[in-house]
Amino acid sequence: MSNSDLADALLQACQQRGIMLATAESCTGGMIIAALTDIAGSSTVVDRGFITYSNEAKTEMLGVSAATLEAHGAVSRETAVEMAAGALDHSRAGLTLAVTGIAGPDGGSTEKPVGLVWFGIALTGRPVVSECQLFADKGRKFIRRETVRHALELGLRALAADQAAGAAP
Repeated sequence: MSNSDLADALLQACQQRGIMLATAESCTGGMIIAALTDIAGSSTVVDRGFITYSNEAKTEMLGVSAATLEAHGAVSRETAVEMAAGALDHSRAGLTLAVTGIAGPDGGSTEKPVGLVWFGIALTGRPVVSECQLFADKGRKFIRRETVRHALELGLRALAADQAAGAAP
């Protein structure tokens, strides 16, 4: 499925659930929200996108703790979780997708190589879910495109899991 198809499926799933969607993006710089808003009618589901490339933006716009950034860095599970929760708290969304990673070509280290991306998914009334992916270092464009794809897939999975949990006795 293309990123466009995934974005369309996620918009439809949110519309069926009657919830709004927001993003909190660092390494993608708005590519997830762009994929969603490229689709006609997305305004019925998309609330907003937070582009929080700097640590200051993460703190000011999403409430990510300076202590978290100091202790764990911008590219960490803890930061992704706080980004997703902060986007939920600072929007009308019922589902938020957060990404923070190292798209390269510079900025990687042994502990945090180029291609490392942390994802945070927040759904109202549920604990924030996080996941880490290490994408092949096939260039910045590849890493960012794969990050968008994976974030959209995680959003779809979160809604499906939530719906299954709600249907359980």
